[in-house]
Amino acid sequence: MALSPKRVKYRKVQRGRVKGDATRCNAVDFGAYALVCLEPFWLTSRQIEAARVALNRRIKRGGKLWIRVFPDKPYSKKPAETRMGKGKGSPEYWVAVVKPGTVLFELMGVERALAEQAMLLAGSKLPIKTRFAERVQEI
Repeated sequence: MALSPKRVKYRKVQRGRVKGDATRCNAVDFGAYALVCLEPFWLTSRQIEAARVALNRRIKRGGKLWIRVFPDKPYSKKPAETRMGKGKGSPEYWVAVVKPGTVLFELMGVERALAEQAMLLAGSKLPIKTRFAERVQEI
């Protein structure tokens, strides 16, 4: 099931730019292990779902998984073979805007080796560079 907002204030939004590093959602807050993105990108709901399914299958649904990104930006597209003008196209799918350093997934309740394998597999489903991260122990 692809992620999408239940309702939005505006159906269409401007593209905007993705610049700078993540200032929020950039720490491992819930789980013990995380998958962190290293490039700015728009992740589609299908890509997030593919990574989630791969993660869950790898850990055999053991432990707890958190998805830290949500696709809340509509991506609009004009139909093929349409002339220029006549307004903006209709929303096709939803994207999550991620910046370098954003935590994508968090995992808890499995061994470190299995978590690293699962995160590596999930990262291979995404079209961006990612890395495995662990929670820093607080003193």
